[in-house]
Amino acid sequence: MKNILLFAAMSCFTLSINAQEIINVKKAESTIIWKGSNLFKFNQHYGTVKIKKGYLEVSKNGVFGGAFEIDMNSITNTDGKYNDMLVSHLKNEDFFDVKNHPISKIKFIKIMKTAPNEFNIRAALTIKGITNKIDFRGTLKNENGQSKIHSKFIIDRTLWGIHYESKGVFGFGKVKDDIISDAIEFEVELSFPKTLKLQLGC
Repeated sequence: MKNILLFAAMSCFTLSINAQEIINVKKAESTIIWKGSNLFKFNQHYGTVKIKKGYLEVSKNGVFGGAFEIDMNSITNTDGKYNDMLVSHLKNEDFFDVKNHPISKIKFIKIMKTAPNEFNIRAALTIKGITNKIDFRGTLKNENGQSKIHSKFIIDRTLWGIHYESKGVFGFGKVKDDIISDAIEFEVELSFPKTLKLQLGC
């Protein structure tokens, strides 16, 4: 039994270093949409941010890793409310402190196939120089010799040191309608120039 487990572990390791191909993301055809709101969702804001660069790591068995950089200077607000003022606030030290942390990063640690075109991802997300692990689901679509990966996930911004107007800052009985939710929602679609397949997780 120990030999079988050792062989399986060595197979996963070998898969990660052999027959590796790097597939660069198509930046212009990829999108990241963010959404935030106050605590009770009476007022919501949403917009976009651009990918600076990124890639997937692919073996003959399928996708097994990847890493992406996000250009925080590219933040936009597209809901039409207080656009310039809101973007300026998001970029300052209350939120993403873009002057000192212009790049956020996400690195795929583990990709596990759960259905023919569905998978779970464990990733390391770095914002403001702080890294936390996140887990989320994704889908893969191949069409016309290209592929798209789509996913949605929510983070607790306070884990990345973003505490402005957080409900945790206020004591019991002091929560106001305009307190900002700690949750930030992301919807991501990544485009790649060739068809891809998912491998079974190790």
